[in-house]
Amino acid sequence: MAKQGREWTDILVKRGVIGPDQMREAQAMNHLPVEEALVKLGYAGVDEIMKAKAEQHGMAFIELREIEIPPSVIELVPESLARENIVMPLSQESGAIKVIMHDPNAFETIDKLRFVLNREIEVALAPKEAIVEAINRYYGGSSTETESVDSMLQEFTDTAIDFSEDVGSGKTGSGTIGLEEGDAPVIRLVHLIIQEAVNMRASDIHIEPFADRVRIRYRIDGVCMERDSPPKRLHGSIVSRIKIMGSMDIAEKRRPQDGRIKMHAAGKDIDLRVSVLPTSHGQSVVMRILDRENIKVGLRDLGFGEEDWKRFSGMIKRPNGILLVTGPTGSGKTTTLYAALNELNRPDVKIITAEDPVEYYLPGVNQCEVRAKIGMTFARIIRAMLRQNPNILLVGEIRDEETANTAIQASLTGHLVFSTLHTNDAPSAVTRLVDIGVQPFLVASSVMAIMAQRLVRKVCPKCRVRYEPPAHVLQGIGLKPEIAKKANFMKGKGCTHCNKSGYRGRMGIYELLTMTSQIRDMTFKGDSTQNLRRMARKQGMRTLFEDGMVKALKGLTTIDEIMRITQHDSAAAPTK
Repeated sequence: MAKQGREWTDILVKRGVIGPDQMREAQAMNHLPVEEALVKLGYAGVDEIMKAKAEQHGMAFIELREIEIPPSVIELVPESLARENIVMPLSQESGAIKVIMHDPNAFETIDKLRFVLNREIEVALAPKEAIVEAINRYYGGSSTETESVDSMLQEFTDTAIDFSEDVGSGKTGSGTIGLEEGDAPVIRLVHLIIQEAVNMRASDIHIEPFADRVRIRYRIDGVCMERDSPPKRLHGSIVSRIKIMGSMDIAEKRRPQDGRIKMHAAGKDIDLRVSVLPTSHGQSVVMRILDRENIKVGLRDLGFGEEDWKRFSGMIKRPNGILLVTGPTGSGKTTTLYAALNELNRPDVKIITAEDPVEYYLPGVNQCEVRAKIGMTFARIIRAMLRQNPNILLVGEIRDEETANTAIQASLTGHLVFSTLHTNDAPSAVTRLVDIGVQPFLVASSVMAIMAQRLVRKVCPKCRVRYEPPAHVLQGIGLKPEIAKKANFMKGKGCTHCNKSGYRGRMGIYELLTMTSQIRDMTFKGDSTQNLRRMARKQGMRTLFEDGMVKALKGLTTIDEIMRITQHDSAAAPTK
């Protein structure tokens, strides 16, 4: 065994991954090991912790997704031994076998391997999840954990037998739904589709019927990716199974339905929001995957530029007023607002939300769900909220005059109100509020800031390389040659880590309009969106396109991605 050096916690602090205060906060969570607490709080990643442990023990850290292990090495360690001890053979050298483990102090396991394999054992480290994934990939196996969607679909395609009996079985009580031996094949297929989507970091699963086939797609980093199609005859059984899991009416096929599924997949508890829509070829299903880890992100991790972060952090600490976040569906508005609430969520602050529906459950926050059928509208909930003596209100969406006026009255009576609006950019939100019936003087006096946002894909960190965009592209976006020379343009070549796309993960681009005295005067007088935008830009507002281009210049994303997401204004290229 290698000689032990400094503690891994000290190594993380020295590398600047975490600060001393963050370490103390993690150590104060007595019910969790320190490494789990750091991950849970979002201060350090699993890979960063494992790299620090590897340095502490003088061992190598292995990125299992990036290497190929020869079959001759895999054969050295029996599958049962690998699975039981969560170890993966890596290489053999002069009589010794190098294995990958997740615990550098598992001396009993090392002794057992030495005895069973009759070889000297050398140890390298990797995260536990990566080792389990590698065992499943290299050894295969017939257990439900290692069964793949591909093998299931092949089984259905190769035979004409209808496997759809018993779609109704499978534990739909109050607990989370799991997978058990003996479950019907369609139950296993649906579970595996969800599990695969979670493993691939998908945000949505689309199951769409057509005349001759059923199309399954996963939305990963905002872009749909098609999977193999199951036979058309299975469509009814798949939809019925999903409806049963989501406590919906399987007999109702003419009306849209919504449901919610709680289940355990890919090693974690996840929620799925299900929407079923009747189409001309059958019922189309979309499942939104709500991963609870997503809302633990801090404001600092959302992708703000330094100036915007300082301004936004200052805004959310004000005692009253309305902060609006705008953008289309799927642009990360909810995540931004939840990150702001997490920042403000303290024992001395009362926070109430009105949402349609409640997507994520926040500890310490009172969350109300809109139920229009029984008269529980946004406006009615807000009026009831005010009698609960809150400090901060979150209104899921301003859709009509009544909701807008009620939210504005709440802000004028000394409350801080967060809400969302569907507009393309920040200045348009002012005119939208006036259009739906709010008096201009109320908009001018209550709104303190409006932030438009979009999500862009980040360049894959594993396969990114520098590149020079063609001259006509730089000319088309109005980028000055002297700025382009200093830029650090990057693009991904495509690897297993990013599923050959060149992108992995997403970040926000922002347009933050602060309601200054001049803009309040213009709003009061009913000035046009164009004039508001012109004034905001004079006062330092960076447009979505400009903010995106700054991030492309730094190599965080690409010009192509910014052009795809934003409405390009040729006069809006960054000049500094």
